[in-house]
Amino acid sequence: MTEVKEKTLDREAFAAEEEDTLDGKFLTFHLAGEDYGIEIRYVTEIIGIQKITEVPDLADCVKGVINLRGKVIPVMDVRLRFGLPAREYDDRTCIVVVEIDETAVGLVVDKVNEVSQIPAANIEPPPRTGRESGRYIQGMGKIEDKVKILLDVNRLLFADELQALGELAQTA
Repeated sequence: MTEVKEKTLDREAFAAEEEDTLDGKFLTFHLAGEDYGIEIRYVTEIIGIQKITEVPDLADCVKGVINLRGKVIPVMDVRLRFGLPAREYDDRTCIVVVEIDETAVGLVVDKVNEVSQIPAANIEPPPRTGRESGRYIQGMGKIEDKVKILLDVNRLLFADELQALGELAQTA
C-alpha cells in the first residue's frame, strides 16, 4: 500500500515539476507580419500543412478536419479568426495542434518561429482596443526590443464552437 502511495506522489511531483518547467514558455509564430505566442503547455505537436477535408456548416475560420494518425482533428485558420485576409498555404505554413478543454484543434499559422522564455515580469496586459480581436489576447510579451502578441488559447474558440468541434471529432 505504501509503495502505491509513493508512486502516486512521485507522479504528482513530476507533473508539478513539469508544469513549472513550462511556466513562461511560449511557442512563437508569425502571422500576417506580426509575431504571436501561445503557452507551450497547450501545444501537443507541430505539423506541416496537409490536406484539409472541408466540412459544411462550420464557422468561416474553421477550414475543416485532418486525419492525424487516425484521429480526426478540426483545423482553424488563425488569420481568418482574426479577420485578416486569407493567403495561400506554402511550405512554411504549419498546423499547431493544441488541446483546448480536452479537444484537439489544429491552428493554421504562416510560420512557426521558436519556443521563447518570457518571464511574467515581461508580460503586460493587452491594450484596450474595444475590438473583438482583442478578446483573444492574453498579454504583450517583451523580448529584448521586440513585442510578441500572446494569445489566450482558451479564448480562440467560443464555447459553442468548441462543443461543435468536439462533437465533430468524436463522430468522424
